[in-house]
Amino acid sequence: MLEFQRGSREAFEELFARYREPLYGFFRRRVDSREHAEDLVQETFVAVIRASSRYEPRALFRTYIYGIAFKLLAADRRKQFRRAPSGGSGPEPATDNSPDATLWIRQALHSLDPSEREILMLREYEQLSYAEIAGLLQLPLSTVRSRLFRSRMALKSFLEPEGKLHDAARERERVDGADARRAEGEDVK
Repeated sequence: MLEFQRGSREAFEELFARYREPLYGFFRRRVDSREHAEDLVQETFVAVIRASSRYEPRALFRTYIYGIAFKLLAADRRKQFRRAPSGGSGPEPATDNSPDATLWIRQALHSLDPSEREILMLREYEQLSYAEIAGLLQLPLSTVRSRLFRSRMALKSFLEPEGKLHDAARERERVDGADARRAEGEDVK
């Protein structure tokens, strides 16, 4: 970023190449469409260009660019909330998994408190460190740790019963299959 600040176009191209996909993933998991996510990525880089003269290397560049992305996302959500009739809920996070797994994960994430969900997503999807999350959200490190712990436990409790149901269903299928094979064997005799 310092090289870009001094006028190096190649430095900006390197930043763009390095952060475009991670930022796209950040936005894609939080907005309703691919196009909207791409627009927000572009807005993030435009903001980086506009703020380049004021950039001071106080933290990692990754923290800096995610801070910009986070602020753009918050502004976008406020704008959509004002436009939505009766303040409808925001879009569900998007994933590229199977439809059943996606729905299951979306439901689990939606069950979390919004602040805990955001911390979990920043840690697990964006791979930000605890310190980076604390700086980005302007929270004490201990708060980030405790909210992340609570969100993981809540997510686990939401997902575990589902897993037990899947295990029970598989066991029923196995038993039913064995019963069917036995019944076929009895018919043959």
